[in-house]
Amino acid sequence: MEYTRTNKLSVLIITLNEEAHMHELLSDLDFADEVIVVDSYSKDRTKDISTSFKNVRFLEHTFENYTAQRNFAIDQARNNWILFIDADERLTPELKEEIIQTVNSDTDVSAFLFYRKFFFKKRILHFSGWQTDRIFRLFKKDKARYTYRRLVHEKLDVEGKVDIFKNKLIHYSYSDYQSYKGKMIAYGKLKAKEKLFIGFKPTFIHYYGHPIYTFLYQYLIRLGILDGKKGIIICYLNALSVKARYRELKRLKF
Repeated sequence: MEYTRTNKLSVLIITLNEEAHMHELLSDLDFADEVIVVDSYSKDRTKDISTSFKNVRFLEHTFENYTAQRNFAIDQARNNWILFIDADERLTPELKEEIIQTVNSDTDVSAFLFYRKFFFKKRILHFSGWQTDRIFRLFKKDKARYTYRRLVHEKLDVEGKVDIFKNKLIHYSYSDYQSYKGKMIAYGKLKAKEKLFIGFKPTFIHYYGHPIYTFLYQYLIRLGILDGKKGIIICYLNALSVKARYRELKRLKF
């Protein structure tokens, strides 16, 4: 399909061993003026799949943390409009059209937040703390940068106006237990480095109370209980990430 564009758009993707997602994701990015994949030296077929698409620039860059990797990707983009998308995320036709219309407009908004619709093994996860999740995905390169105060769950510093898209981004966050568990533990370890950097000193309550609080808050207050077995698993693994954070922080300090 041909898309008329008055302003050019760069789509950025950071990857590590994402062969299960790459073909479907890249096949749906025909509206972009350029697609850049920044890979952390994957051991699977991520590179082969990515380079089979003519509009994709595939770059390998050593992973330090999510913030540094995203900022590196931004620096490679030729265009001012940036769309970041993770390998396990998908655009609906309605969201794609909203992105195209926005990029083609003369908007004075610097960055746009997207709500996400989470899927658990291809079934929608309605609650468990994810129902109000939103994240920056579309922004102007000259108006935004990821802050180095965050190493994971990156924070975009924006100069100017912020708005929210109407249509939701699809997020296939949970494919199987082991991969999601590994992701949560990795996130926890990066959060530990954040805490160490600011001189945070955890107490007994942090080590033992915070993981329990996280589970109960997401399961009861954030209604994970209504997601059934899926809710128990997600809330438990999110609490495990908190536990991994303080375990890693203790290791780093001592």
